[in-house]
Amino acid sequence: MTYTDSLNQSRLSAAVQRIKPSGIRRFFDLASTMENVISLGVGEPDFVTPWAVREASIASLEKGMTSYTANAGLLELRVAIADYLERKFRTRYSPENEVVVTVGASEGIDLALRATIDPGDEVLIVEPCFVSYAPLVSLIGGIPVSVPTSLDNDFKVMPKAIESRITERTKGILLSFPNNPTGAVMGEEELGKIADVVVKHNLLVYSDEIYAELSYDAPHVSVASLPRMWERTILISGFSKSFAMTGWRIGYVTAPEPYAKAMLKIHQYLMMCASTMAQYAALEAVTNCEEEMNEMIISYRQRRNFFVKSLRETGMECHLPGGAFYAFPSIKATGLTSEQFAERLLIEEQVAVVPGTVFGEGGEGHIRCSYATSMDQLEEAIERIGRFIQQVAKERK
Repeated sequence: MTYTDSLNQSRLSAAVQRIKPSGIRRFFDLASTMENVISLGVGEPDFVTPWAVREASIASLEKGMTSYTANAGLLELRVAIADYLERKFRTRYSPENEVVVTVGASEGIDLALRATIDPGDEVLIVEPCFVSYAPLVSLIGGIPVSVPTSLDNDFKVMPKAIESRITERTKGILLSFPNNPTGAVMGEEELGKIADVVVKHNLLVYSDEIYAELSYDAPHVSVASLPRMWERTILISGFSKSFAMTGWRIGYVTAPEPYAKAMLKIHQYLMMCASTMAQYAALEAVTNCEEEMNEMIISYRQRRNFFVKSLRETGMECHLPGGAFYAFPSIKATGLTSEQFAERLLIEEQVAVVPGTVFGEGGEGHIRCSYATSMDQLEEAIERIGRFIQQVAKERK
């Protein structure tokens, strides 16, 4: 390290230096240098945003709607979001005071944590989970505490696991169902048992419901809809997954007024407002594009059924994910670590998956595969994965 590098390093925040770069990116970067790669690693729909949504954004530009909106977002969009949540998930929020439009659900998670966490507060994080949760808690001086789940119970979180990690410093719990990377879902009765623990210990709930619409076998249940939970839940969601709008970076956070006002304060200084043209696009999506969304969901369900069945036929153990668009098969029988499996599969068969350890220690022994890609690609990927597993089995004899 040069003197200049050392000097620059010393000026960096200690919190930033402690955080590791996203583990997902290493495999994407490696895959980008190779030919004929089938990527099952990208966590985004393979559909193009519905035309009506794109047209609404174009129309807003043509009409010169290029100024800032209200910090909380267009009121008509907030009204539409509140109506949508009440109709779909039985949760009701005031558009004027309890809905904030954000730059993706990712900003919503950050706002929720910043508005409620002081240095030293502990946040329980159900793992395996999305890669940003623990780093976001750490960046604001909080302490992330892992609550593990396992294949034994289809990666659902158990009340006892939560209670065993609660201390006097525990402020809240971050839930994400349907889950990324496992695809796990929680039903009303199961969430009710978690709610009992939350109320008993007076915890906040940060509920990332970005995959809510992508629930295949039963309607999604929002934790905020349960008795005693609305007043202690901050709900985060958006348009990226359900309406194929990842690149638009548009989401929202909803919560009782005191929390919403606190988050809005931060949002005002951090972002001013979400993109105006993206807000008009989101308004069209949530108002008029449920049919297109449902068509995508039907396709994802078909791909899920094919992909999980095919993985099992290769000899891999894999639970049937109830939501999202990921399979999380076990690779323990191969004798390889998750990192070894993913790296060798990419190099030897040109299939990109994500090692489970990226999503927390409990992800070891698993890989994440996104089935949000074409059936042709999934069929070819399965053939290559099966060939790789046979090769590994030969080596172990």
